[in-house]
Amino acid sequence: MNQGLPYDFVSPELHERRERVFLVLAGLFIGSMTMLNILGVSRFLDLSFEVFGQKIPLPLAVGVLPYPITFLCTDFISELYGRARANHVVLVGLMLNLFVVAFLWLGGSLPPDPGLIDGQVPDSGAYDFAFFRIRQLTMGAVVASMVAYLAAQLCDVQLFHFWKRLTGGRHLWLRNNGSTLVSQAVDSFCVITITHFWARGLPIDATAPVWPQLWVFIASGYVFKLVVALLDTIPFYLGTAWLGRYLQIDPHAEHAGDVEIQREA
Repeated sequence: MNQGLPYDFVSPELHERRERVFLVLAGLFIGSMTMLNILGVSRFLDLSFEVFGQKIPLPLAVGVLPYPITFLCTDFISELYGRARANHVVLVGLMLNLFVVAFLWLGGSLPPDPGLIDGQVPDSGAYDFAFFRIRQLTMGAVVASMVAYLAAQLCDVQLFHFWKRLTGGRHLWLRNNGSTLVSQAVDSFCVITITHFWARGLPIDATAPVWPQLWVFIASGYVFKLVVALLDTIPFYLGTAWLGRYLQIDPHAEHAGDVEIQREA
């Protein structure tokens, strides 16, 4: 087996297999990021529940649903391919989302004139109302999602490798959960505060204090991500073990992902 060896020293078949898996993981990551930015705050789900007769509010933006997949993908890439390639995927995701926003802007700027109300959306009965409503929400929250996305994903990759160095490659559960939970806290805070203060995209009650409402949105998103992150520990263990054998990479050693990038550069 050629565990841990750079691509220069493996067979073409194994090289192709490694690149194919990387492409799938990167595609899932980028697809999930694009979907969550388009869906964004277009709808809030009410997942409130009661504990001892006390209602616990849990409003959740529909765009949060695919978000945990992005962290699972970057953790797989970090573990199997190295920090450099994981960071590259994060930056490509950022550029792709800017690409999506550019076409949303272009699609709303070309003729015919849709007769926008207050420069935002046409009448709700118009054929293109749905497009302009999604465009409004996506364009309004794009700064929030981009700042939160970049900060959280880079934080996830850095913390993942910090825990890996600290534990000498052991305790996979620690770097998987530790990096994800901290980075998702960063994301939840950034996306909610920027979406409200900059984009005005949250259903906030203007007659009530703002920060208590914001903390409910922040906590709701974070609790969802926390639960999913804990649940994906077993799939991450099993997936890493299987992919390590399939790709002939030792995930417990310092693999050659970062070396490969330096050589290619």
